[in-house]
Amino acid sequence: MSNTINIRKGLDIRLLGDATKEIKQLAVSKTVSLSPLDFHGLIPKLVVKEGEKVQVGDVIFYDKKNEKIKYVSPASGTVREIVRGEKRKILQVLIDSDGKQTCKKFKVSKVADTSREDLMSLLMESGLWPCFRQRPIDVVADPTKEPKGIYVSSFDSSPLAPDYEFILGDRMDQVQIGLKALNVLCNGNVHLSNRESSQFAAMKEVNHHVFEGVHPAGNIGTQIHHIDPINKGEFVWSINIQDVAAIGKLFESGNVDGKKCIALTGSEVKSPCYYNIHSGSSVSDLVKNNVAGDNVRYISGNVLTGDQKKLEGHIGFYHNQFTIIPEGNEYKFFLTTGWLGLGFDKFSNSRLFPTFLSKSKKFVLDTNTNGEERAFVVTGELEKVFPFDILPMHLTKAAITNDIDGMENLGIYEVAPEDFALCEYVCTTKINIQEKIRQGLDLIASECM
Repeated sequence: MSNTINIRKGLDIRLLGDATKEIKQLAVSKTVSLSPLDFHGLIPKLVVKEGEKVQVGDVIFYDKKNEKIKYVSPASGTVREIVRGEKRKILQVLIDSDGKQTCKKFKVSKVADTSREDLMSLLMESGLWPCFRQRPIDVVADPTKEPKGIYVSSFDSSPLAPDYEFILGDRMDQVQIGLKALNVLCNGNVHLSNRESSQFAAMKEVNHHVFEGVHPAGNIGTQIHHIDPINKGEFVWSINIQDVAAIGKLFESGNVDGKKCIALTGSEVKSPCYYNIHSGSSVSDLVKNNVAGDNVRYISGNVLTGDQKKLEGHIGFYHNQFTIIPEGNEYKFFLTTGWLGLGFDKFSNSRLFPTFLSKSKKFVLDTNTNGEERAFVVTGELEKVFPFDILPMHLTKAAITNDIDGMENLGIYEVAPEDFALCEYVCTTKINIQEKIRQGLDLIASECM
């Protein structure tokens, strides 16, 4: 049985540039990247050296805190460079692909014949374990902690989000095998959240939940909060539905091929569509001859939570979307497109502009914040887009002031930075709320866990 939960507090930001229902193949990039920066709090220990040959699935580095958690190569080829920053901090490992995609073979058996310990060992050895995220703290899941549930969302409600039903339409068998494996990890406490009439509603051996309404209905944090909130001392894991299919493929073939399907979206993309790529692919290879303007912002992920990338950068490990929008660094004439303009081209989350009357119009928005940071005062804006039974303004203030007791009492164990993305968007103070929540979570991790 499934229950329907309707999210009313939130906001759908209607951007131009949805991906068309077409999947194109992108050849393996000449250079792919595996970056420790994609995994918050990771202290990597390198296994390879520059010039060394690697296969897909070979270990590149592991976690110093838990040596069993491996991070593997997404491509076969040669380790070209180990990029370091200050104090020799490892920023990324660059691998020159040989184009062959030779995969390391892993010994697998049927899911039903695999014990929990053997399954965890397989996932960590194959490099799929980092796909699991843990709450509280929002980091790679700690295999020594017992989760009370594993959560999977079959849809994404963020701006220009990919359609997982379309992406995984011919891989439903692999998704089902992956969900069976999750049951082994969590003794049947696996929760799958769907939209109404979703294809994923046919999946077995999971607890189904139906979510409707506005963004962030598709956020895993919103779903956890409305299904079974996290209390202090409890742990839950989450994983993306594409990664669930990757686990199923591992059991089918015995190897990890490092592929994923992402949506190339945004108003500055000439032909937005889907691409089959390899994890860590080059941005320049993805967007080649497909960008409409010169002054643009490249974002690995969505516009609310993604990471800014340069043309010579690489796509993030957890991102299933790449967005290109105009850079907001050009002057606007105040009488037309500036603060005295009528705003017929501006998206409004209130009644400030006449565009609130249109519920279907899509907009071209840039990165301009239209103001600088100012005093953080109570406005009531955050509560309108925050569908948790938590006071977002007060929790943010507690995080800013490093008030540990305040953060614990206000629900810091339930949230992740992405849960505050809409709060950051609508807040007139222009404060980077996601960054403040991340700092608060780091303080809780160091002092209370």
